[in-house]
Amino acid sequence: MRPISSALDTTARGVPLPDRPPRHLPGEAGIWLFICGDLLVFSLFFVTFLYYRGQELALFRAARLHLDQGLGALNTLFMLSSSWFVASGVRAVRGGAARMAPYCFALAWACGCGFGVVKFFEYRAKIRAGITLNTNDFYMYYYMFTGIHFMHVLIGMGVLAFLTRYTWRGACDARKIRNIESGASFWHVVDLLWIVLFALLYLIP
Repeated sequence: MRPISSALDTTARGVPLPDRPPRHLPGEAGIWLFICGDLLVFSLFFVTFLYYRGQELALFRAARLHLDQGLGALNTLFMLSSSWFVASGVRAVRGGAARMAPYCFALAWACGCGFGVVKFFEYRAKIRAGITLNTNDFYMYYYMFTGIHFMHVLIGMGVLAFLTRYTWRGACDARKIRNIESGASFWHVVDLLWIVLFALLYLIP
């Protein structure tokens, strides 16, 4: 009698399926400790925001109307596009097409620049309108959370610049691929945090 695992590795016609690559956590274990800690801190931020929003619902609703959803959506597009380019770069490295990886990471870096430019103009418009950190509780959280996130974007852009240079030489060994995956994982978290911030600050009515 054939082992169950062997039977599962064949198709209905009896043709063996190709070996599946072993699943693994991308990157080094250390980067995931950092990511989990970062997500925990931001989760506390989000819970705090929702709590105080419930205390001052009318104020938070009125203040949200002064945010530019178009700019927020544009930055969301930049972040999602950058994550797609990063994922494409990692896939190129894993698939033996490492020559494509630096171009993918460079395009992701360019999307990060686009995000920063949009955020600069958004901040400038708010400050010129007299909306600052001290205007009310909503804008205190708005500037704090988006400012901390923007610091993550700047760090992530440094990581992307490093990955562009790191992959420029072509072929990558297993150690190099793990380092690339670590940088990519950090950038995906930066993207995820922005999506949550966009929903909390710009979309919740």
